Amino acid sequence: MSERPNVIVFFTDQQRWDTSGLHGNPLDLTPNFDRMATRGTHVARSFTCQPVCGPARSCLQTGLYATTTGCFRNGIPLPDGSVTLGTLFKDAGYNTGYIGKWHLNDRGGAGPVPASKRFGYDYWLASNVLEFTSWPYETVMYDNDDQPVRLPGYRVDAQTDAAIRYIDAVQGDRPFFLFTSYLEPHHQNQVDDYPPPDGYRERYAGRWTPPDLAALGGSTHQHLAGYYGMVKRLDEALGRLLDALKSLGILDNTILLFTSDHGCHFKTRNGEYKRSCHESSIRVPTAFHGPGFQGGGRLPQLVSLIDLPPTLLDGAGIPVPDAMQGRSILPLLRGEAEAVDSWHEEMFVQISEAQVGRAVRTHRWKYGVDAPDKSGGRDSGSDRYVEQYLYDLDADPYELTNLIGRPAWRSAAEEMRERLIRRMVEAGEAAPVIKAA
Repeated sequence: MSERPNVIVFFTDQQRWDTSGLHGNPLDLTPNFDRMATRGTHVARSFTCQPVCGPARSCLQTGLYATTTGCFRNGIPLPDGSVTLGTLFKDAGYNTGYIGKWHLNDRGGAGPVPASKRFGYDYWLASNVLEFTSWPYETVMYDNDDQPVRLPGYRVDAQTDAAIRYIDAVQGDRPFFLFTSYLEPHHQNQVDDYPPPDGYRERYAGRWTPPDLAALGGSTHQHLAGYYGMVKRLDEALGRLLDALKSLGILDNTILLFTSDHGCHFKTRNGEYKRSCHESSIRVPTAFHGPGFQGGGRLPQLVSLIDLPPTLLDGAGIPVPDAMQGRSILPLLRGEAEAVDSWHEEMFVQISEAQVGRAVRTHRWKYGVDAPDKSGGRDSGSDRYVEQYLYDLDADPYELTNLIGRPAWRSAAEEMRERLIRRMVEAGEAAPVIKAA
């Protein structure tokens, strides 16, 4: 057995942070995630830096902001020559595998992804846009030869079976890096529904509703029960994966990351599900398990999706490229004073498609701006923005009262404006003009 750790990314799509029991959900949806996070490291304040599928995936694969790669909205493929986690792990001698949803080659259509666009992943069983090549009980993905593969069972289970088969086949003298990217709990686009396994929707109908959804409505009452059922089945799949690692004797030598690309606001903030800088869209459940992360406890710092790629590389002992724009959390877990003292006090979000927007969040404040004369589908950014919202998260954690433009909170808005401009410049953007509300 290799002494270097295996690495697995268990990646869900559109999963809110408050589906987790560790974040107060009372429905016991995530006992396996909660156990994994309690034994390992719970990244309690984890956020996406781009709450849209393709851009978020580009950030997680490359460790670069979406404005750096150019993948600022869906439909923009990852540029040729991009250095991804697959590339870096392969170059370090790892077996590399990708299973599930890719969504970074939209010029190639929904299905097969050509070998030249797989960026270091040797084993391939995926669809570019899985929601368009599969249904809940009809899973179709494409293999290394671009041939369709039909997998039996509910889609989460079919993909988990494939992941376990891959792990069993490759574990041995050489370590492996597996990225398994689920569609769930994303909606099934063609029918605008969140279809769980048979019988699971009924378990959660009329049950606990997060306060923002209870107050704002949206499509919550139509969709939340199915969404919860999908989350439950994902957690059961995570338990199966952990069991498989244990039975193969490699659990203690495998780093496992669980995270999601963004959350879901159920049409409460705009006309769709996620393109917003509110907590419901940007905050996600995240935990690490395995060597270097066991006993890490509950991490209090604000952590961005952009910090996860350098953390995985650091955990595997692979040098982190200087170009990556995030930071490994491992120095925080080791209690290194310099890392703790210099860790960013806010996290930064870029938003596209629904709007051209930017936001910055500290432990207490959320501040967001909008470029009303720009198109989210055409423009990656702007040199001029207008203040859009300010939330006091201590007093209003579900962001129901917008304080922007109120004189009593002007000084807070001005401080957050300066923080936002600084983070935009650090991300490679030009310093904008921001008009006060």
